[in-house]
Amino acid sequence: MRPGIDLAGKRVLVVGLARTGVAVSLFSAAYGASVTATDLRPETQLGDSVEKLRAAGVKLELGGHTPARFLEHDLVVLSPGVPARLPAIEMARARGIPVWSEIELAWRFLRGKLVAITGSNGKTTTTALVSHILKTAKIPTLVGGNIGVPLLSLVEYSDDLTVTVAEVSSFQLEGIEAFRPDVGVLLNLTPDHLDRHASFEEYASAKMRMFENQLERDAAVLNADDPEVTRRLPSRPQPYWFSRKKRVAQGVFLQDRQIVFRHYGDEIPLARLDEISLRGAHNVENVLAACAAAYLGGADPASIAAGVKSFRGVEHRLEFVAEIGGVEYFNDSKATNVDAARKAIEAFPGRLIVILGGKDKGSPYVPLREALERRATLVILIGAAAEKIAADLGDVVPIERAGALDRALEVAQTHARPGDVVLLAPACASFDQFDNFEHRGRTFKELVAKLEHHPPSENASMASGAPKG
Repeated sequence: MRPGIDLAGKRVLVVGLARTGVAVSLFSAAYGASVTATDLRPETQLGDSVEKLRAAGVKLELGGHTPARFLEHDLVVLSPGVPARLPAIEMARARGIPVWSEIELAWRFLRGKLVAITGSNGKTTTTALVSHILKTAKIPTLVGGNIGVPLLSLVEYSDDLTVTVAEVSSFQLEGIEAFRPDVGVLLNLTPDHLDRHASFEEYASAKMRMFENQLERDAAVLNADDPEVTRRLPSRPQPYWFSRKKRVAQGVFLQDRQIVFRHYGDEIPLARLDEISLRGAHNVENVLAACAAAYLGGADPASIAAGVKSFRGVEHRLEFVAEIGGVEYFNDSKATNVDAARKAIEAFPGRLIVILGGKDKGSPYVPLREALERRATLVILIGAAAEKIAADLGDVVPIERAGALDRALEVAQTHARPGDVVLLAPACASFDQFDNFEHRGRTFKELVAKLEHHPPSENASMASGAPKG
Protein backbone atom coordinates (compact mmCIF):
# COMPACT_ATOMS: atom_id res chain seq x y z
CA MET A 1 0.00 0.00 0.00
CA ARG A 2 1.48 3.33 -1.02
CA PRO A 3 1.57 6.13 1.53
CA GLY A 4 -0.94 8.73 0.45
CA ILE A 5 -1.00 12.44 0.93
CA ASP A 6 -4.10 14.58 1.28
CA LEU A 7 -3.32 17.81 -0.53
CA ALA A 8 -6.59 19.50 0.46
CA GLY A 9 -5.72 22.58 2.51
CA LYS A 10 -1.97 21.94 2.31
CA ARG A 11 0.31 24.87 1.59
CA VAL A 12 2.49 23.73 -1.31
CA LEU A 13 5.46 25.68 -2.68
CA VAL A 14 6.57 24.73 -6.20
CA VAL A 15 10.10 25.84 -7.13
CA GLY A 16 10.79 26.23 -10.85
CA LEU A 17 8.17 26.70 -13.55
CA ALA A 18 9.38 24.64 -16.48
CA ARG A 19 7.14 21.81 -17.71
CA THR A 20 7.37 19.80 -14.48
CA GLY A 21 6.76 22.74 -12.16
CA VAL A 22 3.66 23.79 -14.08
CA ALA A 23 2.31 20.23 -13.90
CA VAL A 24 2.92 20.04 -10.12
CA SER A 25 1.26 23.41 -9.55
CA LEU A 26 -1.87 22.59 -11.55
CA PHE A 27 -2.15 19.09 -10.06
CA SER A 28 -1.77 20.29 -6.48
CA ALA A 29 -4.27 23.10 -6.97
CA ALA A 30 -6.78 20.67 -8.51
CA TYR A 31 -6.48 18.48 -5.39
CA GLY A 32 -7.29 21.40 -3.09
CA ALA A 33 -3.85 22.66 -2.10
CA SER A 34 -3.00 26.31 -1.61
CA VAL A 35 -0.18 26.61 -4.15
CA THR A 36 2.55 29.20 -4.52
CA ALA A 37 4.96 28.84 -7.45
CA THR A 38 8.28 30.65 -7.64
CA ASP A 39 10.78 31.04 -10.47
CA LEU A 40 13.91 33.10 -11.05
CA ARG A 41 12.62 34.17 -14.45
CA PRO A 42 10.30 37.15 -14.91
CA GLU A 43 6.73 36.70 -16.14
CA THR A 44 7.68 37.79 -19.67
CA GLN A 45 9.81 34.64 -20.06
CA LEU A 46 7.20 32.12 -18.89
CA GLY A 47 4.78 32.23 -21.81
CA ASP A 48 1.21 30.95 -21.72
CA SER A 49 1.68 28.96 -18.50
CA VAL A 50 1.22 32.10 -16.37
CA GLU A 51 -2.42 32.51 -17.40
CA LYS A 52 -3.17 28.82 -16.76
CA LEU A 53 -1.60 28.96 -13.32
CA ARG A 54 -3.43 32.11 -12.28
CA ALA A 55 -6.72 30.68 -13.58
CA ALA A 56 -6.15 27.66 -11.33
CA GLY A 57 -5.63 29.91 -8.30
CA VAL A 58 -1.85 29.47 -8.10
CA LYS A 59 -0.03 32.42 -6.50
CA LEU A 60 3.12 33.42 -8.39
CA GLU A 61 6.41 34.88 -7.17
CA LEU A 62 8.55 35.56 -10.21
CA GLY A 63 11.91 37.14 -10.89
CA GLY A 64 13.52 35.59 -7.79
CA HIS A 65 12.97 33.44 -4.71
CA THR A 66 11.98 34.84 -1.29
CA PRO A 67 13.81 32.68 1.30
CA ALA A 68 11.23 33.29 4.03
CA ARG A 69 8.51 31.92 1.77
CA PHE A 70 10.11 28.45 1.90
CA LEU A 71 9.38 28.28 5.64
CA GLU A 72 5.68 29.12 5.29
CA HIS A 73 4.63 25.90 3.53
CA ASP A 74 3.78 22.31 4.42
CA LEU A 75 5.50 20.85 1.34
CA VAL A 76 8.13 22.06 -1.11
CA VAL A 77 8.32 20.42 -4.56
CA LEU A 78 11.39 21.07 -6.71
CA SER A 79 11.56 21.00 -10.50
CA PRO A 80 14.46 18.84 -11.78
CA GLY A 81 16.50 21.86 -12.89
CA VAL A 82 16.50 23.45 -9.42
CA PRO A 83 19.67 22.70 -7.37
CA ALA A 84 18.71 20.75 -4.27
CA ARG A 85 21.16 22.68 -2.06
CA LEU A 86 19.87 26.21 -2.44
CA PRO A 87 20.17 27.90 0.98
CA ALA A 88 16.39 28.45 1.18
CA ILE A 89 15.79 24.75 0.48
CA GLU A 90 18.28 23.73 3.16
CA MET A 91 16.47 26.05 5.58
CA ALA A 92 13.17 24.31 4.82
CA ARG A 93 14.70 20.87 5.38
CA ALA A 94 16.22 22.00 8.67
CA ARG A 95 12.76 23.13 9.76
CA GLY A 96 11.40 19.64 9.00
CA ILE A 97 9.43 20.67 5.89
CA PRO A 98 9.38 17.84 3.30
CA VAL A 99 11.24 18.73 0.10
CA TRP A 100 10.24 16.39 -2.72
CA SER A 101 10.79 15.94 -6.40
CA GLU A 102 7.76 15.55 -8.67
CA ILE A 103 8.22 11.77 -8.96
CA GLU A 104 7.73 11.35 -5.19
CA LEU A 105 4.41 13.18 -5.32
CA ALA A 106 3.28 11.39 -8.50
CA TRP A 107 4.16 7.92 -7.17
CA ARG A 108 1.76 8.40 -4.26
CA PHE A 109 -1.13 8.88 -6.69
CA LEU A 110 -0.22 6.56 -9.57
CA ARG A 111 -2.03 3.22 -9.71
CA GLY A 112 -0.75 -0.04 -11.13
CA LYS A 113 2.84 -1.21 -11.57
CA LEU A 114 5.83 1.12 -12.01
CA VAL A 115 8.96 0.32 -14.05
CA ALA A 116 11.56 3.04 -13.42
CA ILE A 117 14.75 3.35 -15.49
CA THR A 118 17.89 5.32 -14.66
CA GLY A 119 21.56 5.36 -15.58
CA SER A 120 24.12 7.74 -17.03
CA ASN A 121 23.31 6.81 -20.62
CA GLY A 122 20.61 4.98 -22.54
CA LYS A 123 17.66 5.91 -20.33
CA THR A 124 15.48 7.35 -23.06
CA THR A 125 16.08 4.54 -25.55
CA THR A 126 15.47 1.86 -22.91
CA THR A 127 12.36 3.58 -21.56
CA ALA A 128 10.93 3.88 -25.07
CA LEU A 129 11.73 0.25 -25.89
CA VAL A 130 10.19 -1.12 -22.68
CA SER A 131 6.97 0.80 -23.32
CA HIS A 132 6.99 -0.32 -26.98
CA ILE A 133 7.32 -3.98 -25.96
CA LEU A 134 4.58 -3.71 -23.32
CA LYS A 135 2.25 -2.08 -25.83
CA THR A 136 3.10 -4.84 -28.32
CA ALA A 137 2.03 -7.30 -25.61
CA LYS A 138 -1.32 -5.45 -25.32
CA ILE A 139 -0.56 -4.39 -21.75
CA PRO A 140 -2.06 -0.98 -20.79
CA THR A 141 1.05 1.18 -20.72
CA LEU A 142 1.88 4.77 -19.82
CA VAL A 143 5.29 6.37 -20.36
CA GLY A 144 6.70 9.53 -18.80
CA GLY A 145 9.13 11.03 -16.33
CA ASN A 146 12.38 12.56 -17.53
CA ILE A 147 11.51 11.47 -21.09
CA GLY A 148 9.34 14.58 -21.46
CA VAL A 149 5.96 13.93 -19.77
CA PRO A 150 5.71 14.59 -16.00
CA LEU A 151 4.45 11.53 -14.12
CA LEU A 152 1.73 13.64 -12.51
CA SER A 153 0.24 14.11 -15.99
CA LEU A 154 -0.33 10.33 -16.15
CA VAL A 155 -2.12 9.89 -12.82
CA GLU A 156 -5.63 10.31 -14.18
CA TYR A 157 -4.97 7.69 -16.88
CA SER A 158 -3.58 5.02 -14.52
CA ASP A 159 -5.52 2.13 -12.99
CA ASP A 160 -4.74 -1.15 -11.26
CA LEU A 161 -3.89 -2.87 -14.58
CA THR A 162 -1.62 -0.12 -15.89
CA VAL A 163 2.15 -0.42 -16.18
CA THR A 164 3.82 3.00 -16.07
CA VAL A 165 7.34 3.16 -17.54
CA ALA A 166 9.32 6.12 -16.22
CA GLU A 167 12.71 7.53 -17.09
CA VAL A 168 14.15 9.04 -13.89
CA SER A 169 17.24 11.21 -13.41
CA SER A 170 19.65 11.73 -10.53
CA PHE A 171 18.06 15.16 -10.01
CA GLN A 172 14.64 13.56 -9.52
CA LEU A 173 15.98 10.77 -7.30
CA GLU A 174 17.64 13.32 -5.00
CA GLY A 175 14.18 14.38 -3.84
CA ILE A 176 12.46 11.08 -3.03
CA GLU A 177 11.26 9.87 0.34
CA ALA A 178 9.13 6.73 -0.15
CA PHE A 179 9.26 6.38 -3.97
CA ARG A 180 9.41 2.66 -4.77
CA PRO A 181 9.30 1.16 -8.28
CA ASP A 182 8.14 -2.43 -8.70
CA VAL A 183 10.95 -2.85 -11.24
CA GLY A 184 13.98 -0.56 -10.99
CA VAL A 185 16.56 -0.54 -13.80
CA LEU A 186 20.11 0.81 -13.51
CA LEU A 187 21.76 0.80 -16.93
CA ASN A 188 25.27 2.08 -16.12
CA LEU A 189 27.22 4.58 -14.04
CA THR A 190 29.76 6.97 -15.57
CA PRO A 191 30.67 10.54 -14.52
CA ASP A 192 27.92 13.02 -15.40
CA HIS A 193 26.37 16.21 -14.04
CA LEU A 194 29.52 16.98 -12.05
CA ASP A 195 28.65 20.64 -12.50
CA ARG A 196 25.78 19.97 -10.06
CA HIS A 197 26.84 16.96 -7.98
CA ALA A 198 29.87 17.53 -5.75
CA SER A 199 31.53 14.27 -6.81
CA PHE A 200 31.00 11.08 -8.79
CA GLU A 201 30.21 9.27 -5.52
CA GLU A 202 27.45 11.74 -4.74
CA TYR A 203 26.06 11.35 -8.25
CA ALA A 204 26.16 7.54 -8.02
CA SER A 205 24.52 7.62 -4.59
CA ALA A 206 21.66 9.65 -6.04
CA LYS A 207 21.19 7.01 -8.75
CA MET A 208 21.22 4.19 -6.17
CA ARG A 209 18.34 5.81 -4.30
CA MET A 210 16.17 4.11 -6.94
CA PHE A 211 16.40 0.93 -4.85
CA GLU A 212 16.43 2.20 -1.26
CA ASN A 213 12.72 1.70 -0.63
CA GLN A 214 12.25 -1.50 -2.63
CA LEU A 215 11.04 -4.67 -0.91
CA GLU A 216 12.11 -8.28 -1.41
CA ARG A 217 9.27 -8.86 -3.86
CA ASP A 218 10.52 -6.00 -6.09
CA ALA A 219 13.08 -6.36 -8.89
CA ALA A 220 16.37 -4.59 -9.53
CA VAL A 221 17.63 -4.92 -13.12
CA LEU A 222 21.39 -4.27 -13.08
CA ASN A 223 24.30 -4.15 -15.54
CA ALA A 224 26.63 -7.07 -14.79
CA ASP A 225 29.27 -5.62 -17.16
CA ASP A 226 29.60 -2.28 -15.34
CA PRO A 227 31.96 -2.44 -12.33
CA GLU A 228 30.52 0.77 -10.85
CA VAL A 229 27.10 -0.93 -10.79
CA THR A 230 28.24 -4.34 -9.51
CA ARG A 231 30.02 -2.85 -6.50
CA ARG A 232 26.85 -1.07 -5.41
CA LEU A 233 24.47 -4.03 -5.21
CA PRO A 234 21.18 -3.06 -3.47
CA SER A 235 20.36 -5.26 -0.49
CA ARG A 236 16.61 -5.90 -0.55
CA PRO A 237 15.13 -6.30 -4.05
CA GLN A 238 15.61 -9.41 -6.19
CA PRO A 239 18.59 -8.78 -8.52
CA TYR A 240 18.20 -9.54 -12.21
CA TRP A 241 21.42 -8.99 -14.14
CA PHE A 242 21.90 -8.25 -17.80
CA SER A 243 25.13 -8.90 -19.68
CA ARG A 244 26.32 -9.02 -23.27
CA LYS A 245 29.63 -10.61 -22.19
CA LYS A 246 28.79 -13.50 -19.86
CA ARG A 247 26.13 -15.87 -18.58
CA VAL A 248 24.32 -14.61 -15.47
CA ALA A 249 22.78 -16.58 -12.60
CA GLN A 250 19.50 -14.70 -12.91
CA GLY A 251 18.55 -12.26 -15.62
CA VAL A 252 19.31 -11.74 -19.31
CA PHE A 253 22.36 -12.67 -21.37
CA LEU A 254 23.41 -13.68 -24.89
CA GLN A 255 23.67 -17.30 -25.96
CA ASP A 256 24.17 -18.39 -29.58
CA ARG A 257 23.02 -14.92 -30.72
CA GLN A 258 19.80 -15.32 -28.74
CA ILE A 259 18.67 -13.05 -25.92
CA VAL A 260 17.89 -15.45 -23.07
CA PHE A 261 16.16 -14.82 -19.74
CA ARG A 262 17.36 -17.10 -16.92
CA HIS A 263 15.21 -17.50 -13.83
CA TYR A 264 15.63 -20.22 -11.17
CA GLY A 265 17.42 -22.41 -13.70
CA ASP A 266 14.89 -22.02 -16.51
CA GLU A 267 16.21 -20.42 -19.69
CA ILE A 268 13.65 -18.65 -21.88
CA PRO A 269 14.59 -17.33 -25.35
CA LEU A 270 13.24 -13.79 -25.79
CA ALA A 271 14.61 -12.36 -29.07
CA ARG A 272 17.38 -12.69 -31.62
CA LEU A 273 20.46 -10.47 -31.55
CA ASP A 274 20.40 -9.97 -35.33
CA GLU A 275 16.89 -8.48 -35.13
CA ILE A 276 18.10 -5.43 -33.18
CA SER A 277 18.03 -2.46 -35.55
CA LEU A 278 19.91 -0.03 -33.26
CA ARG A 279 23.59 0.76 -33.82
CA GLY A 280 26.32 0.14 -31.27
CA ALA A 281 27.26 -2.30 -28.52
CA HIS A 282 25.79 0.08 -25.93
CA ASN A 283 22.39 -0.34 -27.57
CA VAL A 284 22.69 -4.12 -27.24
CA GLU A 285 22.98 -3.50 -23.49
CA ASN A 286 19.93 -1.23 -23.60
CA VAL A 287 17.94 -3.94 -25.40
CA LEU A 288 18.98 -6.60 -22.88
CA ALA A 289 17.90 -4.37 -20.00
CA ALA A 290 14.62 -3.57 -21.75
CA CYS A 291 13.90 -7.25 -22.37
CA ALA A 292 14.43 -8.02 -18.68
CA ALA A 293 12.26 -5.12 -17.53
CA ALA A 294 9.49 -5.90 -20.03
CA TYR A 295 9.45 -9.58 -19.05
CA LEU A 296 9.25 -8.67 -15.36
CA GLY A 297 6.55 -6.15 -16.30
CA GLY A 298 4.38 -8.93 -17.73
CA ALA A 299 5.28 -9.17 -21.44
CA ASP A 300 5.36 -12.65 -22.99
CA PRO A 301 8.41 -13.86 -25.00
CA ALA A 302 6.66 -13.61 -28.40
CA SER A 303 5.73 -9.97 -27.76
CA ILE A 304 9.26 -9.18 -26.60
CA ALA A 305 10.67 -10.65 -29.82
CA ALA A 306 8.16 -8.70 -31.93
CA GLY A 307 8.80 -5.49 -29.99
CA VAL A 308 12.58 -5.70 -30.33
CA LYS A 309 12.30 -6.41 -34.05
CA SER A 310 9.91 -3.52 -34.76
CA PHE A 311 11.59 -0.85 -32.59
CA ARG A 312 13.37 1.83 -34.62
CA GLY A 313 14.87 3.97 -31.87
CA VAL A 314 14.07 7.44 -30.57
CA GLU A 315 14.62 10.94 -31.86
CA HIS A 316 18.03 12.51 -31.14
CA ARG A 317 19.68 9.12 -30.34
CA LEU A 318 21.92 8.02 -33.22
CA GLU A 319 19.10 9.18 -35.46
CA PHE A 320 19.77 8.90 -39.18
CA VAL A 321 18.89 12.25 -40.75
CA ALA A 322 19.87 12.13 -44.43
CA GLU A 323 22.38 11.02 -47.02
CA ILE A 324 23.68 13.89 -49.15
CA GLY A 325 26.19 13.31 -51.91
CA GLY A 326 27.16 9.97 -50.40
CA VAL A 327 27.67 11.47 -46.92
CA GLU A 328 25.44 10.28 -44.08
CA TYR A 329 24.33 12.64 -41.30
CA PHE A 330 23.42 11.35 -37.82
CA ASN A 331 21.86 13.27 -34.93
CA ASP A 332 22.90 12.17 -31.42
CA SER A 333 22.09 15.43 -29.64
CA LYS A 334 21.07 13.35 -26.60
CA ALA A 335 24.78 12.53 -26.13
CA THR A 336 25.06 15.20 -23.44
CA ASN A 337 28.02 13.65 -21.61
CA VAL A 338 31.43 12.26 -22.53
CA ASP A 339 30.57 8.57 -22.17
CA ALA A 340 27.47 8.91 -24.35
CA ALA A 341 29.50 10.67 -27.04
CA ARG A 342 32.20 7.98 -26.88
CA LYS A 343 29.61 5.24 -27.36
CA ALA A 344 28.08 7.10 -30.29
CA ILE A 345 31.49 7.44 -31.95
CA GLU A 346 32.22 3.74 -31.37
CA ALA A 347 28.94 2.79 -33.06
CA PHE A 348 30.60 3.58 -36.43
CA PRO A 349 33.56 1.80 -38.04
CA GLY A 350 35.35 5.00 -39.11
CA ARG A 351 35.50 7.95 -41.52
CA LEU A 352 33.70 10.19 -39.04
CA ILE A 353 33.44 13.95 -38.89
CA VAL A 354 32.29 14.62 -35.32
CA ILE A 355 30.67 17.80 -34.02
CA LEU A 356 31.46 18.30 -30.30
CA GLY A 357 30.75 21.06 -27.81
CA GLY A 358 28.21 23.03 -25.85
CA LYS A 359 27.95 23.81 -22.14
CA ASP A 360 30.60 22.00 -20.11
CA LYS A 361 29.33 19.64 -17.37
CA GLY A 362 32.55 19.28 -15.41
CA SER A 363 33.94 16.04 -16.87
CA PRO A 364 37.24 15.70 -18.79
CA TYR A 365 37.11 14.98 -22.53
CA VAL A 366 40.29 12.87 -22.52
CA PRO A 367 38.25 9.59 -22.68
CA LEU A 368 37.23 10.56 -26.24
CA ARG A 369 40.81 10.55 -27.51
CA GLU A 370 41.15 6.85 -28.34
CA ALA A 371 37.80 6.52 -30.12
CA LEU A 372 38.40 9.70 -32.14
CA GLU A 373 41.95 8.72 -33.07
CA ARG A 374 40.72 5.38 -34.45
CA ARG A 375 37.52 6.56 -36.16
CA ALA A 376 37.47 10.30 -36.85
CA THR A 377 39.07 12.30 -39.65
CA LEU A 378 37.98 15.64 -38.22
CA VAL A 379 36.46 17.15 -35.06
CA ILE A 380 34.47 20.37 -35.35
CA LEU A 381 34.01 22.32 -32.10
CA ILE A 382 31.07 24.53 -31.13
CA GLY A 383 29.91 26.29 -27.98
CA ALA A 384 31.35 27.36 -24.67
CA ALA A 385 33.36 24.19 -24.01
CA ALA A 386 35.31 24.33 -27.28
CA GLU A 387 38.68 25.37 -25.83
CA LYS A 388 38.54 22.84 -22.99
CA ILE A 389 37.71 20.07 -25.46
CA ALA A 390 40.55 21.14 -27.78
CA ALA A 391 43.03 21.12 -24.88
CA ASP A 392 41.90 17.67 -23.70
CA LEU A 393 41.99 16.13 -27.18
CA GLY A 394 45.40 17.50 -28.09
CA ASP A 395 46.64 16.48 -31.51
CA VAL A 396 45.05 13.03 -31.84
CA VAL A 397 42.71 14.28 -34.58
CA PRO A 398 42.47 17.41 -36.76
CA ILE A 399 40.27 20.08 -35.11
CA GLU A 400 38.41 23.06 -36.51
CA ARG A 401 36.55 25.62 -34.40
CA ALA A 402 33.18 26.61 -35.81
CA GLY A 403 31.52 28.39 -32.88
CA ALA A 404 27.93 27.72 -33.85
CA LEU A 405 26.11 24.71 -35.27
CA ASP A 406 25.25 26.26 -38.63
CA ARG A 407 28.91 27.07 -39.25
CA ALA A 408 29.89 23.55 -38.09
CA LEU A 409 27.74 22.01 -40.81
CA GLU A 410 29.25 24.32 -43.40
CA VAL A 411 32.71 23.12 -42.34
CA ALA A 412 31.57 19.50 -42.37
CA GLN A 413 30.07 19.85 -45.83
CA THR A 414 33.32 21.34 -47.12
CA HIS A 415 35.47 18.46 -45.83
CA ALA A 416 33.17 15.45 -46.21
CA ARG A 417 33.55 13.05 -49.13
CA PRO A 418 31.36 10.11 -50.20
CA GLY A 419 31.38 7.35 -47.60
CA ASP A 420 31.94 9.71 -44.66
CA VAL A 421 29.58 10.15 -41.71
CA VAL A 422 28.88 13.51 -40.07
CA LEU A 423 27.89 12.88 -36.45
CA LEU A 424 26.50 15.37 -33.95
CA ALA A 425 27.51 13.89 -30.57
CA PRO A 426 28.23 16.98 -28.45
CA ALA A 427 29.39 15.41 -25.12
CA CYS A 428 27.99 18.59 -23.52
CA ALA A 429 24.76 20.15 -22.36
CA SER A 430 23.00 22.41 -24.83
CA PHE A 431 22.11 25.39 -22.65
CA ASP A 432 24.82 27.75 -23.90
CA GLN A 433 23.14 28.05 -27.32
CA PHE A 434 19.86 26.08 -27.18
CA ASP A 435 16.83 25.56 -24.94
CA ASN A 436 17.57 21.84 -24.52
CA PHE A 437 19.05 18.88 -26.40
CA GLU A 438 15.82 18.50 -28.40
CA HIS A 439 16.12 22.07 -29.66
CA ARG A 440 19.74 21.41 -30.62
CA GLY A 441 18.82 18.17 -32.41
CA ARG A 442 15.92 19.75 -34.30
CA THR A 443 18.16 22.63 -35.37
CA PHE A 444 20.75 20.16 -36.64
CA LYS A 445 18.12 18.34 -38.69
CA GLU A 446 16.77 21.60 -40.10
CA LEU A 447 20.26 22.65 -41.14
CA VAL A 448 20.90 19.27 -42.77
CA ALA A 449 17.62 19.61 -44.66
CA LYS A 450 18.89 22.90 -46.07
CA LEU A 451 22.10 21.18 -47.15
CA GLU A 452 20.04 18.68 -49.15
CA HIS A 453 19.00 21.53 -51.42
CA HIS A 454 22.63 22.68 -51.86
CA PRO A 455 24.81 19.54 -51.96
CA PRO A 456 28.52 20.15 -52.57
CA SER A 457 29.84 19.38 -56.00
CA GLU A 458 32.46 16.65 -56.31
CA ASN A 459 35.02 19.19 -57.46
CA ALA A 460 34.37 21.42 -54.44
CA SER A 461 34.79 18.48 -52.12
CA MET A 462 38.05 17.42 -53.73
CA ALA A 463 39.34 21.01 -53.66
CA SER A 464 38.70 21.35 -49.94
CA GLY A 465 41.65 19.24 -48.94
CA ALA A 466 39.41 16.93 -46.97
CA PRO A 467 41.28 14.94 -44.32
CA LYS A 468 41.87 11.35 -45.32
CA GLY A 469 41.44 8.39 -43.00
